[in-house]
Amino acid sequence: MKFGGVSVKDGNSILHCANLIKKFSEGNEVVVVVSAMSGVTDSLLSAASKCSSEASAGYIKLFVAEMMKRHYEAVEKAVLSDEIKSRVIQALERLFDELEKVLLGISYLGELTKRSEDYIVSFGERLVAPILSASLLSLGVDSVALTGGDAGIITDKSYGRAKPLPGVYELIRTRLEPLLKIKRSVPVVTGFIGSTEDGSITTLGRGGSDYTATIIASALNADEVWLWKEVDGIMTCDPKFVPNAKFIPEISYQEAMELSHFGAKILHPLALIPVMRKGIPVRIKNVFNPDAVGTVICANTKESKDIVKALSLIQSSGIVNVSGAGVDFAEIMAEVFRILAEEKVNVIMVSQSSSELNLSIVVDKKDVDKAYKALKVIENGVTKVSKIENVAIVSAVGAGMAGTPGVAGRIFSALGKNKINVVMISQSCSEYNVSFAVKSEDGINAVRVIHDEFGLNA
Repeated sequence: MKFGGVSVKDGNSILHCANLIKKFSEGNEVVVVVSAMSGVTDSLLSAASKCSSEASAGYIKLFVAEMMKRHYEAVEKAVLSDEIKSRVIQALERLFDELEKVLLGISYLGELTKRSEDYIVSFGERLVAPILSASLLSLGVDSVALTGGDAGIITDKSYGRAKPLPGVYELIRTRLEPLLKIKRSVPVVTGFIGSTEDGSITTLGRGGSDYTATIIASALNADEVWLWKEVDGIMTCDPKFVPNAKFIPEISYQEAMELSHFGAKILHPLALIPVMRKGIPVRIKNVFNPDAVGTVICANTKESKDIVKALSLIQSSGIVNVSGAGVDFAEIMAEVFRILAEEKVNVIMVSQSSSELNLSIVVDKKDVDKAYKALKVIENGVTKVSKIENVAIVSAVGAGMAGTPGVAGRIFSALGKNKINVVMISQSCSEYNVSFAVKSEDGINAVRVIHDEFGLNA
């Protein structure tokens, strides 16, 4: 079971989660993965950045005091035993002392490395796990709090976007199975956080708590993964964009991966890979409506009459174009992707013209300038690099699209009728996905038009 930041945003919420865990752990072996309290990760990142540019011991004292207040108030509400409260407060005091020293160190150095950033941002989860574990203990459920490293999630040294090493699954099993089977305990593991072999803290990327949960599930051959969110399950589109979006009871791994890659806030894009290998279903559950069945993400779904199952929207992106006549485009492409990989630029979508004279690459809005400047080095009078800023990416996803003629035609005809200009198009060979770029201001309207065209409204 993984609980996100909103699910553990304060003491009452943490106690609610503890009660859910107690209810479902009767007759089941349960491992819990927990995120930082809502907003804490961003606060820690902001504080780290501020400390690296403005040395201020006073600011650090104030920041840590505010963090302490929020977490101690959570302990007061979430932990029902005074003795257990006292123990968890002592554990938190040590963490806050450590956090203050780290921030002071960054302030003195005036430098923030990716390694230091991972260390600082890890405090969000490391503070919540002991509180939730203590809450369970106070409800009579044996529990132990562990960091990702304690649980066996050993990673490479790609700070900020670390990858688990190949042998971690066996290590996780040897560390967690005795707690589950011998101690009959509920481990509460920090999401998002791993550790290198020499003990340095790493993070798996934003939203990485989902990934932590599925790595552990795969290691333990779990029956299911439950991702507790604030919605009843996956919808045909984000209700923020399409208010009459409807609930989807079942979706395939492939469909869910396509949606998460193209901006749907379902789960971490890598999260399904560990469970796909073993066919472990992932269930999206509502923490505020725990009796709702939720959406199941699994290997094979029932036949659906829906051609397009769901839509996603990335509102803020940009396109970098590489073009040139009479060049060896295979060499240029290899060089382009080598440069982008070195610059750690996340590529969302790629489209290439059939004449091999143009390569269009969609990247996050924050990466457009970095990608553009990095790729300018390949300009030589023949090869040119340009950029288009402020585009939105719409993705239509559904297994029913495979082998169904005219899907793309319907999509672009509907957009044309509504005077929405398409800047770029990409379709996967699986035919599970048709994606296209439009101007940022047309993104929401484009999603609504396609949602209506395929009758996805509730």
